[in-house]
Amino acid sequence: MTAPMIELRQISKRFVWRLDLASRLANLLGAGIRERAVHAVNHVDLGIAEGEVVGLVGESGCGKSTLGRIVAGIMDASEGEIRFRGKALSAMTEEERRDYKLAVQMIFQDPYASLNPRMRVEDIIGEAPVAHGLIRRSEMGEYVEKLMQQVGLDPRYRRRYPHQFSGGQRQRIGVARALAVQPRFIVCDEAVAALDVSIQAQVLNLFMDLREQLGLTYLFISHNLAVVEHISDRVVIMYLGRVVESAPTEELFAAPNHPYTKALLAEAPKLVAERRDYTPIKGEIPSPLDPPTGCHFHPRCPFAMARCKTEAPPLREIAPGRMSACHLNEMATV
Repeated sequence: MTAPMIELRQISKRFVWRLDLASRLANLLGAGIRERAVHAVNHVDLGIAEGEVVGLVGESGCGKSTLGRIVAGIMDASEGEIRFRGKALSAMTEEERRDYKLAVQMIFQDPYASLNPRMRVEDIIGEAPVAHGLIRRSEMGEYVEKLMQQVGLDPRYRRRYPHQFSGGQRQRIGVARALAVQPRFIVCDEAVAALDVSIQAQVLNLFMDLREQLGLTYLFISHNLAVVEHISDRVVIMYLGRVVESAPTEELFAAPNHPYTKALLAEAPKLVAERRDYTPIKGEIPSPLDPPTGCHFHPRCPFAMARCKTEAPPLREIAPGRMSACHLNEMATV
């Protein structure tokens, strides 16, 4: 088998709240204030093949956006290794790392916040390829026009400012900006969540068309199961910083394995008018400041055993192409 285009090995990210001067002085008086760490991502393994669309799903606060930013090079991991086309980023030269950061681009959730309101669209899209020497400044106008046409925008409006566009048009500007540096891999972080449903469909279709035209690979982060089912080849489920299940899209939606995945799919709204029992996942997602021991899902899992409270289940293959992290799978094979 060929190596994945991007491979994450035991990636972790912690955000540490350091004690300031006032806190240290208070500790001298016996306040007992301690440094705190948010465990955003915990030992994630993930491989994404070239040309694949992987949907990353989970509740708010599960770490999926943080993981996307690590993949895109916006954040550094606290632990672990990222490999691009088989080579670790830590072993790359400066030029190779630059090429990686151009090859992997990100499209953000909020099209109103992710564009500089003081820049014209022509500069928003054309600035990076000029800065990185992909085009000459004299070629920027023609280059931007071509990109705007490619994402479904009228190039006559390239001298306008972002506030003069609708939300869907702004997101297309964000897509054009990402494409401007000729990437091979795009991280979409809730890229359609802020848009109306009808506009969501248009932008999703744009993503799929660009995939066919340019041979792009996507990590598509979303909490919307319907969107993920529509666009993804494979789905990865995260819970409180850990990957709990990974499977081809059709197989996961037809027969989820992990109790958390089952609960997510059971809560998803359906168009079919049929009677069904609605049982929400009990409790609230625990704080990443103090995650539960063992399996992070055990306080909310209806099948939790004593072992789940003390021992974290490893993510292991349960069928060809399917991975799950649940002790129940070991019991089923005994």
